[in-house]
Amino acid sequence: MLDIAEELDRWVEQGRDFAVATVVAVGGSAPRQPGAALAVDSDGTAIGSVSGGCVEGAVYELCRQALEDGESVLERFGYSDEDAFAVGLTCGGIIDILVTPVRADSRARPVFAVALAAAAAGESAALARITAGPPELVGRALLVRPDADAAHEGGLGGHPELDRTAAGEARAMLDAGRTGTVVIGEDGSRCGQPLTLLVESSVPPPRMIVFGAIDFASALVRVGKFLGYRVTVCDARPVFATAARFLDADEIVVEWPHEYLERTEVDRRTVLCVLTHDAKFDVPLLELALRLPVSYVGAMGSRRTHEDRNARLREVGVSELELSRLRSPIGLDLGARTPEETALSIAAEIVANRRGGSGVSLTGAHTPIHHDGSRPPAGRIGSVA
Repeated sequence: MLDIAEELDRWVEQGRDFAVATVVAVGGSAPRQPGAALAVDSDGTAIGSVSGGCVEGAVYELCRQALEDGESVLERFGYSDEDAFAVGLTCGGIIDILVTPVRADSRARPVFAVALAAAAAGESAALARITAGPPELVGRALLVRPDADAAHEGGLGGHPELDRTAAGEARAMLDAGRTGTVVIGEDGSRCGQPLTLLVESSVPPPRMIVFGAIDFASALVRVGKFLGYRVTVCDARPVFATAARFLDADEIVVEWPHEYLERTEVDRRTVLCVLTHDAKFDVPLLELALRLPVSYVGAMGSRRTHEDRNARLREVGVSELELSRLRSPIGLDLGARTPEETALSIAAEIVANRRGGSGVSLTGAHTPIHHDGSRPPAGRIGSVA
């Protein structure tokens, strides 16, 4: 639901009643992951998607019905040879969808309103909802913030320990920036009748920092924004690092790259793209970057530049293990030549690294089309410029 928070936050501010259908579990080759949502207001306006088009019509009607009767419902859509086209999920997957009415008289509306406002503002918060368990509890929700000392908002009902345990589980998933399900006991322990919670995490956009204000960087900034990153361009040369050249960048920094990286905030979702291919910039920058807990470090340059840069990095004490994290030459082998094609090559490698993809063509392959994506960043993916 939080993936369409900006639109839903406006609906709340306008006082609209609506129902929201959220993917809570998937199996097989399902097109959308847990947390994907479709919402329908009392006028019949729809936003979002739960299946990329496969079952939108049926889910739309479930939302209309939930708005009428005020009851949450959990529905499963699956595949079989007999009813594939009737159901619509012809990709062969199974999805469970929770439909929740958010009317003026809904118990969960105040919690949803706070959660949507936080997500729309880019703040960190996690919304936990019961998706499976006693019928009277399904749809109950609570909201947590990153601060472990902060009180949660809303509640799940049931045993007094349930809210405390659910808040702890939700906060742990928020810390990891993950959306998914967790099973706990109805009394808040790991025993007793199980409850399934869907935890949706809203975290600020991940960062992409592009070092080197060159034409290739301009194209990469545009692609980075398209992928949902907050993009910073950093270069020590003020004549190149200008707002006029990088209209799509969120931030432009005129500073020596390694000095900026020393003082700025990064995390395990941050991607660093070094496009300067100049040793006086690259070596001190990469010496620091390869020791930071970031998702991706890539550096542009020819194979000769790559070998020379690696030798220089070894000379300043970068270990072979640290050096193995470097994607260089940066990007996947697409035969790219133009700045836009090169940006696509770099972005493809970033996505493959993030989602666990191999980077090979799907044609003739026997690998999954959709990957878990929850695994931590792995070792290097074979890549060339």
